[in-house]
Amino acid sequence: MAWATSEGARMHVIGGYGAGQVARPHHHVFDVARNRWLEAAPIPRGANHICVAALDGVVYAFGGFVEQNRIAVPDCYAYVVADDRWHTIHPLSRGSRGAIAVVAHDGLVHAIGGRDTRSVDWHEVYDPRSDSWRTLSPVPGPRDHSAAVSLGGRIHVAGGRMDTFDFNTGMHVAYDAQKDAWEERAPMPTPRSGHGGVVWRGKFLCMGGEGTRRVFGQNEGYDPGADAWQAYAPMLTPRHGMGAAVIGDAVHVAGGGPMNGGRIQSSIHELFFA
Repeated sequence: MAWATSEGARMHVIGGYGAGQVARPHHHVFDVARNRWLEAAPIPRGANHICVAALDGVVYAFGGFVEQNRIAVPDCYAYVVADDRWHTIHPLSRGSRGAIAVVAHDGLVHAIGGRDTRSVDWHEVYDPRSDSWRTLSPVPGPRDHSAAVSLGGRIHVAGGRMDTFDFNTGMHVAYDAQKDAWEERAPMPTPRSGHGGVVWRGKFLCMGGEGTRRVFGQNEGYDPGADAWQAYAPMLTPRHGMGAAVIGDAVHVAGGGPMNGGRIQSSIHELFFA
């Protein structure tokens, strides 16, 4: 339950479960050039399901849970990569939550959905220049554990769950920031939650995830020009709640749970390329 983002030629994996605890302050960085994992400054408050995105040399980390997928916090931090240092920034304005879909888009960082005690449809945006938040049009349908990317001038959000993975969705919506409006796009073929989401070769790739009594390895890509999905090579090790990020022309997928829930974690690091 440690999610990831890439900045430059490195992947940052932050927080999560591990070593018998569910609110770790871990901050692990994979350096592609050196083909090795490094320790970076730990996040000030450990949590799981911390949601992350990178923008202009800064990694932003929003919310999370301090118990197993429950007891959400509103804390937000900014990590300046060049300084290896975290700064406290303005907390989430709508309230505490974790498992948010977070994405950098046009110089701002959007926080979409998530959950406190239940799934929400909240959509707020953080402006790093003023350290402030404002509320935008809610995402269609309350959801958490979704995947979100910035692609083709829109924010795309696919999949997720309403309260539990027994109520997964394949709904895929796109947000137009100029109009502050959402529209439906072709649904993701495999409804799931806790999956990874990245932009790779102009497509929105979604891999892994979980559902009722199963963990997924499916890797499906959305082409915005065709408004259609296609299947790609599945993950070698099906998992959910893992970190996924693109570095160069490859998708790195690290950690995650190979079984439903968070009882078992993995340290597996796999690569998708073509």
